[in-house]
Amino acid sequence: MPTLPLTLAVITYNEADSIARCLDSVPFAAEKLVVDSGSDDDTVAIAQAHRARVVHQDWLGFGAQRNFATTQCAHEWILVLDADEFLSPALIAEMERVLPALMAGEAPAAWLRRRTVYMGRPMRWYRPAVGEKLARLYHRDRARWSDARVHESLRFTGRAPTFDAPFDHVNNPTLVHKQLKVLRYAELKCRDWLEKGKPVRMWQAPFVYLLAFVKDYFARLAFLDGWRGFMIAQTAASYALYKRMRYYEMTHNPPSVARAGTMLSRHGLDR
Repeated sequence: MPTLPLTLAVITYNEADSIARCLDSVPFAAEKLVVDSGSDDDTVAIAQAHRARVVHQDWLGFGAQRNFATTQCAHEWILVLDADEFLSPALIAEMERVLPALMAGEAPAAWLRRRTVYMGRPMRWYRPAVGEKLARLYHRDRARWSDARVHESLRFTGRAPTFDAPFDHVNNPTLVHKQLKVLRYAELKCRDWLEKGKPVRMWQAPFVYLLAFVKDYFARLAFLDGWRGFMIAQTAASYALYKRMRYYEMTHNPPSVARAGTMLSRHGLDR
């Protein structure tokens, strides 16, 4: 496929194990940009060896980091992937057919479908893991990322087409990786709540856990994926509960914010 005037943008921090696969999966991008926030492994060297231009930016939070990356892109159309994501051969072929006309039109963005690999195998039934729609392709002047520290989203107005073929996401190599990610994401989300002055409603906590588990395990069909589905549902419910417990602690013991930040930084989970 000939290259197209499009930038692949990836934000990284210690992604040496996966960045090459991500970059190589987009052969048609005229530019590959990596915005790194201070990796101390081989992420930068590997990215450069795989034809990426690397820019350093201290960590700003997910939304702000992606918006910064947008300002560094050489092309108007941008494809965003995380380092642990990569395009499937089927999606590459579909993009070869569709992208030229899409990029010549007035669409602000496009939706992609994400397929998740969990515990070494793709999930088969759990809905968010077999076709989750995410806006990841966009025109820099027609869309912008929210400024959230975590769980950011691409915001735009107007109709956006959806690609049929999926891209792949290797979701946390082990449960240990997942639990560390839960700690980090919960802390970031709670800091957002703290800044916005969100009310503390601990009475909701038991119901939040139960409803989150039921939603994922039954409504989203995780139970059809066996024990892997149970683990996904349990982890999601635990995350929903832990966020509320941690937020309660932040509001009732304000020094815990800085103390936890120091501990997370010591283990490379905050920066």
